[in-house]
Amino acid sequence: MAQIFILTFLLVNILLPIQNVNANSEIGGLTKCSESTAFQKRLKTSTKKLEQRINKYKENSSSSLLLKQQLAQLKARFDKYSRSNLLCGNDGLPHLIADGRWSHAAEFILPGFGFIYITGWIGWVGRKYLQTIREYKDSFELQIIIDVPLALKIMSTGYLWPILAFRELIQNKLVIPDSMISVSPR
Repeated sequence: MAQIFILTFLLVNILLPIQNVNANSEIGGLTKCSESTAFQKRLKTSTKKLEQRINKYKENSSSSLLLKQQLAQLKARFDKYSRSNLLCGNDGLPHLIADGRWSHAAEFILPGFGFIYITGWIGWVGRKYLQTIREYKDSFELQIIIDVPLALKIMSTGYLWPILAFRELIQNKLVIPDSMISVSPR
């Protein structure tokens, strides 16, 4: 029985990676933005609208210069989308693929890690601030009116939060024992 399980496991692990996956055709009818007619149409209509607005103002007025800057940003954004591996839908807009494929890691996984890191930083700094002001005599007031110099000092060390959290976990300071957690009557 164990031999059958091992043989099945090996066959599955050998044969699954061999499958040829066409990412563009399998993901809900999405096409590469550079090949999408809806994407090109959206670029043309957006460009045309901005150019029409630019023509309403004098050549070097502040409004005209601002709209020209927006037009340059629009063209740069569409150019970046068309050069990337982003896939566009029928609406001509890029869609994020969050199905775990490594070919789309830059679209979802990497920004996700960035989000987790930043939220962890904020949480770690807030926790450290509350632990620090706990020892002050006016700690309740410092929870409402934040001591900005102290908060900035704590924030400047917050970027190391993953290392600090791991260190506190090893030293058993991160999690308190169950006996110290109060249970309210229900």
